[in-house]
Amino acid sequence: MTQTMAAIDAVWKVLAIGLLLGAGLPALFSLGVRQLAVASEPGANAPLRRTLAWLAFSIVGGAVALGIAGIVAHGLGYKLFF
Repeated sequence: MTQTMAAIDAVWKVLAIGLLLGAGLPALFSLGVRQLAVASEPGANAPLRRTLAWLAFSIVGGAVALGIAGIVAHGLGYKLFF
């Protein structure tokens, strides 16, 4: 029974990370694009919306850079620890 629970725990972790990175990052990027589009409309709170958009873009860019760093580090034989 413990092997079954360990397998279910591993599957849950993979599913959660897959949803976060597979759907969460593109959704966050699209929210940033939407904030920039709304910021150009008259009467919108443009500075706040632009700040939120660039915050979303920086989070997505950081995740992409971290992923590339992980791939390069693995290729060079290094291990990353978090």
